Amino acid sequence: MRPTEKQLIAGLLCALLPLLYSCRSEKTVDDGASFYQDEPFTQEFHEAHAMEGNDVRAVLPDRDGNVWAATAKGVFRKMRGYNNWVPVLDGDENGPSFALAQDSIGTIWLGMWNGLYQYKNGTISKANGPAGPISAICAKAGTVCALGPNGFWTSNSNGFTLQKAAIARSVRDVISDGKDGLWIASDVGLYHWTPTHLEHTYKTDALIAAYTKGLAYNHDGKLWVGGLGGVTIQHNARKEAELRTTDGIPSTYVTAVRLAPDSSMWVGTQNGVVRFWKDGRRSLLFSRRWLVDDQVNDIAFDNEDNAWIATPQGVSAIKKRRMTLASKSTFFYDVLMKRHIRAPWIAGQAHLHVAGDTTTWEPEDDDNDGEYTGNYLAMESFRYAATKDPVAREHAKKAFGFLKMLQEVTGTNGFFARTIIPATWTRMHDGNRTYTERERADELVKEPRFKPVETRWHLSADKKWLWKGDTSSDEMCGHMFGYYYYYTLAADAEEKKVIAAHVGRIVDYLMQHNLNFADVDGTATRWSVWSPDQLNRDPEWLPDRNQNSMEMLAFLKLAHFMTGQAKYQNEYLRLIEEEHYLDNMKEVTKQNPAWFIYFDVVLQAYLYPILIHCENDPERLKFYRNHLEAWFQKRKGDHNPLINFIYNECLGKKAELENSVDFLVDTPLDLVDWPIDHRKREDIQVVRTPVLEDEQVHELQPASIRLTVRWDKNPWTLSGGDPHVEREPVFWLLPYWMGRYLGMISK
Repeated sequence: MRPTEKQLIAGLLCALLPLLYSCRSEKTVDDGASFYQDEPFTQEFHEAHAMEGNDVRAVLPDRDGNVWAATAKGVFRKMRGYNNWVPVLDGDENGPSFALAQDSIGTIWLGMWNGLYQYKNGTISKANGPAGPISAICAKAGTVCALGPNGFWTSNSNGFTLQKAAIARSVRDVISDGKDGLWIASDVGLYHWTPTHLEHTYKTDALIAAYTKGLAYNHDGKLWVGGLGGVTIQHNARKEAELRTTDGIPSTYVTAVRLAPDSSMWVGTQNGVVRFWKDGRRSLLFSRRWLVDDQVNDIAFDNEDNAWIATPQGVSAIKKRRMTLASKSTFFYDVLMKRHIRAPWIAGQAHLHVAGDTTTWEPEDDDNDGEYTGNYLAMESFRYAATKDPVAREHAKKAFGFLKMLQEVTGTNGFFARTIIPATWTRMHDGNRTYTERERADELVKEPRFKPVETRWHLSADKKWLWKGDTSSDEMCGHMFGYYYYYTLAADAEEKKVIAAHVGRIVDYLMQHNLNFADVDGTATRWSVWSPDQLNRDPEWLPDRNQNSMEMLAFLKLAHFMTGQAKYQNEYLRLIEEEHYLDNMKEVTKQNPAWFIYFDVVLQAYLYPILIHCENDPERLKFYRNHLEAWFQKRKGDHNPLINFIYNECLGKKAELENSVDFLVDTPLDLVDWPIDHRKREDIQVVRTPVLEDEQVHELQPASIRLTVRWDKNPWTLSGGDPHVEREPVFWLLPYWMGRYLGMISK
């Protein structure tokens, strides 16, 4: 759609649906490879354990698999296998808590507002000595150290002893130095304490800034000190390196640092968690897709290597499992069938009554249901071609039946609807409306090509359906893309006759209306204009001249390819020879930036297979192949697997496999359109260029932290998202099955 128009898993699978994501701890495919052997890779998924408004300050997974949370309202515990949080202390003793630790014999220590508590053998008791509040605890080698604004205590066989060390009262973190001492982070610098010595570091030759917040040793014994400004890496008590926002830390304020069991370093910030691996890679987790709140207060790991992250809105668990692309395909397909195919066989998104809750969904219409179902039709066709699975063929036939029905339901001799909904629905997008003369004038000044469509929804003759008119060029391109691959890959002989007649009927209708798509009012819809009278002779249609010329050539070429009727070839040649449509198309790769919008890129991609595979003339075929080659060079940086595989399928190449597989591996299985806002990150530059989509990121982000994909959405988008929407997974399944069909991805 144009910019002015757009805006179940059961049982175990449903539980696992949230957020499977590749941490990319392994190389997916060698550079330059033409074949990917599908092998297991590590994926992560997010389990959200909300404690809304409770401000979790610290989190501790204990040895038994239970999880403890120190919050503004006291300490809570979630037992293994359960989701509810239960307060540990009751009555007057309960109150703000700050720190948690487990010692070598399994005792849990709680840093509370009024002192230090211990939980042992099912009983909680208050320790004698330490005076609250206790803000940091270190349990090491049989000794427990408790620190807070009122002092620093260490345990011995007789209880706790107050240390006389002159340490700042603003203690934020404490860890063992691996011997008999402690590293202590505070608001006024870093302390190294031993029973016989105290050293205080705060100068910038040793730290980025004196405000220190998180401490951890990395895999080779170097001390990471997080705080204001980033991370200082020390070796032998000397600064060796720094990590700042220019190194991928999304916030100047680092709040926590921890070493993970896989030797990666997890750095918590006010804008998410960034992980650093030994080989130099890094990966960011942020947004509600990955964290219940982007403010990270604490990070801890359990015995199964799961990460538990404390935030102001609750606790997030980042878990792992092994998957292959094949098993991911099965997962996505199950979701697709359960929540994203609505009658009569429409592939579309689901509306969630509760944001992010996929158990409270209902189907909803979309202006581009036809285009997206065209993508689904192509996907099932590739799946059938790769596997010969009769179910894929049957599902493709049903999808084609819906697209064909879109034409039949209008009662015209060639016009088709955007979508249909049951006549009983009362909730739909863009309901019928009226325009006053003032509103018409206002809209006409903003958009001289504006067409005031007051009746968008029409009742079908059988009164079973409401169908939506004002069909756009996006729909036409998406339909034709699906028809081509269904016809060539999956349809039997009889079905091919039906497809050919259907395509011929649509193109006949275009030719009867001077190559425009006339709605039931007899005039062209707002965006479906392909007539040379507009494209070549109306200056307002100059922005669409090149692409729309390409589109009409493809429609005519497909009709001739399927039907063999000369009238389509004659019109095709007339447009080339008399109206210069091929010359117009030549300019597609030189698009004026003021007229560029990303979904046009995908519409162009839909057309290349038709133009290249249906053309017999050597010169024109050479032109189309060269045109695709030049076009693809401009699009390689998008790392779009659909574009990559279309390019390979059209030209018989094996290009960009690594980037395609990387996307397929990295895509999270959570299809909720969680809001993602890269503007809040300090490691990202906002790029404003003279194009319609003028706010973008300067560097393409991994699939795991992009908005949920539909391929007509810009992968460079800076911000957006609607958590009441779950997208259909066709965006992933289509390129996956293309890769399988092309032999670039193994079974």
